Amino acid sequence: MELSDANLQTLTEYLNKTLDPDPAVRRPAEKFLESVEGSQNYPLLLLTLLEKSQENVIKVCASVTFKNYIKRNWRIVEDEPNKICESDRVAIKAHIVPLMLSSPEQIQKQLSDAISIIGREDFPQKWPDLLTEMVDRFQSGDFHVINGVLRTAHSLFKRYRHEFKSNELWTEIKLVLDAFALPLTNLFKATIELCSTHANDASALKVLFSSLILIAKLFYSLNFQDLPEFFEDNMETWMTNFHSLLTLDNKLVQTDDEEEAGLLELLKSQICDNAALYAQKYDEEFQPYLPRFVTAIWNLLVTTGQEVKYDLLVSNAIQFLASVCERPHYKHLFEDQNTLTSICEKVIVPNMEFRAADEEAFEDNSEEYIRRDLEGSDIDTRRRAACDLVRGLCKFFEGPVTGIFSGYVNSMLQEYAKNPSVNWKHKDAAIYLVTSLASKAQTQKHGITQANELVNLTEFFVNHIQPDLKSASVNEFPVLKADGIKYIMIFRNQVPKEQLLVSIPLLINHLQAESIVVHTYAAHALERLFTMRGTNNTTLITAAEMAPFVEVLLTNLFKALTLPGSSENEYIMKAIMRSFSLLQESIIPYIPSVITQLTQKLLAVSKNPSKPHFNHYMFESICLSIRITCRANPDAVGSFEEALFMVFTEILRNDVQEFIPYVFQVMSLLLEMHKNEIPSSYMALFPHLLQPVLWERTGNIPPLVRLLQAYLERGANTIASAAADKIPGLLGVFQKLIASKANDHQGFYLLNSIIEHMPPESVDQYRKQIFILLFQRLQNSKTTKFIKSFLVFINLYCVKYGALALQEIFDSIQPKMFGMVLEKIIIPEIQKVSGQVEKKICAVGITKILTECPPMMDTEYTKLWTPLLQALIGLFELPEDDTIPDEEHFIDIEDTPGYQTAFSQLAFAGKKEHDPVGQMVNNPRIHLAQSLHKLSTACPGRVPSMLSTSLNAEALQYLQGYLQAASVTLL
Repeated sequence: MELSDANLQTLTEYLNKTLDPDPAVRRPAEKFLESVEGSQNYPLLLLTLLEKSQENVIKVCASVTFKNYIKRNWRIVEDEPNKICESDRVAIKAHIVPLMLSSPEQIQKQLSDAISIIGREDFPQKWPDLLTEMVDRFQSGDFHVINGVLRTAHSLFKRYRHEFKSNELWTEIKLVLDAFALPLTNLFKATIELCSTHANDASALKVLFSSLILIAKLFYSLNFQDLPEFFEDNMETWMTNFHSLLTLDNKLVQTDDEEEAGLLELLKSQICDNAALYAQKYDEEFQPYLPRFVTAIWNLLVTTGQEVKYDLLVSNAIQFLASVCERPHYKHLFEDQNTLTSICEKVIVPNMEFRAADEEAFEDNSEEYIRRDLEGSDIDTRRRAACDLVRGLCKFFEGPVTGIFSGYVNSMLQEYAKNPSVNWKHKDAAIYLVTSLASKAQTQKHGITQANELVNLTEFFVNHIQPDLKSASVNEFPVLKADGIKYIMIFRNQVPKEQLLVSIPLLINHLQAESIVVHTYAAHALERLFTMRGTNNTTLITAAEMAPFVEVLLTNLFKALTLPGSSENEYIMKAIMRSFSLLQESIIPYIPSVITQLTQKLLAVSKNPSKPHFNHYMFESICLSIRITCRANPDAVGSFEEALFMVFTEILRNDVQEFIPYVFQVMSLLLEMHKNEIPSSYMALFPHLLQPVLWERTGNIPPLVRLLQAYLERGANTIASAAADKIPGLLGVFQKLIASKANDHQGFYLLNSIIEHMPPESVDQYRKQIFILLFQRLQNSKTTKFIKSFLVFINLYCVKYGALALQEIFDSIQPKMFGMVLEKIIIPEIQKVSGQVEKKICAVGITKILTECPPMMDTEYTKLWTPLLQALIGLFELPEDDTIPDEEHFIDIEDTPGYQTAFSQLAFAGKKEHDPVGQMVNNPRIHLAQSLHKLSTACPGRVPSMLSTSLNAEALQYLQGYLQAASVTLL
């Protein structure tokens, strides 16, 4: 694409259309932009628009499109074409920093993100001058520019907070510190001085405080991995200023807004985080500063109000206290009973209260409420921080703390009993207190795994939780209902099974509650209970115990999906999936109605898929319905195809990218249910599955390969007779996959199925070419993964076509090639093969080479006979060789660039492991003994003499064992 006015005009029109609410206008525009994004100059056109366009909306749209383009395409993936040409890359890096710094804030943020994405790949090696370019701008004195630099540095360096330690990382951080630490410290001091100078200028303070927040965040990132020498030497400067900022109170930077945190709160929150980092990781160096920070943060907590805008500040401040009280050598600060009482009374209890803002979130923003409460999302709530502080204090002071709180719990419950409809919040706080007191260790999978011995959980459950759940109306006191359900969920391992069984009908009943939080919690609790394991690793709650509730459970779960706000509720769908999995055959009578509802839901959400987890569990539920029904009645597969194919066709026709990998998995499952031939409906689809465009998306590859394998397993003869012209297309797919290090194993899966199932004559003409392709790949890039797959393939070929055919095809490519493969690949590498079936295929293949290949007995290949036998005995008896050369440790990581739909494996669409030699050979060791016996009968005396001259003693001993087990001798 030329950098011309005409192209800028075209791009402007299409960007405008992508903002159109009408999908008929929007979709084609998105498709057009997708089709041109591979062209040279496309990113530069976007940057030109963003700089020169007169319309702000186009500027913003161009900046977002540019950022997403960088996100998808900047990373260079091995074996895949470079999606951005080198001249564009150089031009982007040359222009983007000045452009970002001169843009308005809204666009600056997008470009800053783009710089950090490029930086993650190219900095420091391929973009060495990025840091100097940024640091130089600190001198500009223009805080719009400085904040742009700080924002970019923050998005570039924040990954240091969660990277694994490595030499590369240390080198990069050292480079950053050498260039950045001193200018950052000078900027910090200068900014603080400017704050004093402009103490009465609200607009100047706003800009300066934005800078201070970013500086404090950068301090956190640069100090996270280890304490840098520079910051240790300058700790006095940083900590003294941090401390004075914590105690600062300037009305001009406070907000009147009750909800939104102001700059002062955000800055203090970050400083609490920085202090907690030092207290946890560098306590020795931080010791001199700790007492004044504890005092400042304590005062902050005692004087800060209950408004929502202070939530982050309060929770970070409490987290600081929590991290300090857990450290043995700060224990003395908390030992005094009065201190403990004061913390409980002034910090913990007030922050556990259910506020009006929480009530509002519970009712009007339930999705966010659930995410925070159930999943502990990163937006730290006051309650969660208070709960962490309770746990921290209990580490050294469990007795006194439990004693103090028991008093609070009792008085709160008494208040509630006086007037439940007015005082229900007291009970809510009591339940929360009991929960945080009792739970010492918790995991998402198992709930509480360690509990406080001083709290009687079952008694509390029977006296205070069950009565709420047994009340006649499922809609009164929704918060207390949610608390009760959550209590069951959290303490499911501590409450006895008989109490859980009493709870199940109560939970099923609460699936009908109007409150989104209540019916979601009920679904989640049921799902968690159904996954609990009892003795013998079976489920704790059995299908038999659930028998009386099957109908009402299924009815209420599906009905819950029709309640307002829950049409795509992932917790309900996960509970449906788990119920199917637990109940198995019990659901068969309800399948017709269930599959209709699932299909309708699938059709509805395929119009605009927005909830990945919901969609995943929905497809899992469909797979379970198919499996359970067809296990009992294999002919039922037809009725599922009838129900699903219309929707599947619609999904494929509309190219719903998120769903296509799932559709292929469900189709594989259905096709594998057919016993003999492939139905014509599948054959009609076969040519479409070979279209290159489908194979461009990484997420499609595993399910498509599996679907093609199902075609080959069920209908190789049909393909050979009715679709022989498609065989080159099938091999074209194999050729594409084999060229990629990430997907070569998928190429082998496909090739193995072709060799195993296709009639030999249909692939005769292509065989030699297949081997040549494999050898080319071996020469160009030989990886351990490729070698393992290659070994399995040649041995499968040998099992299928015979050892002589294998030797002949190798030697037809190049004389003596067979010997080279034995000597250089099979003998030294066979130990690397992993997996029972794979090892068995290799064992049977090598046995054939040893015993059914005449050239092995009387040509120059004979010298390889004993080493090959030795390698085979090694495969049987030695541990697997799982070493991987250093340079290829990271090859197999499936890294899907950008937002392409990654492949999500459906657990309940799982493929049964297939053993191609199962019919023929049961025990490969005995098979070897019998085959050697047969060979020695054909040429008496040869085999024992070859063994006695060069097989090592240990291997010979193993071999004797095989011969004895098979009751044969060698002649």
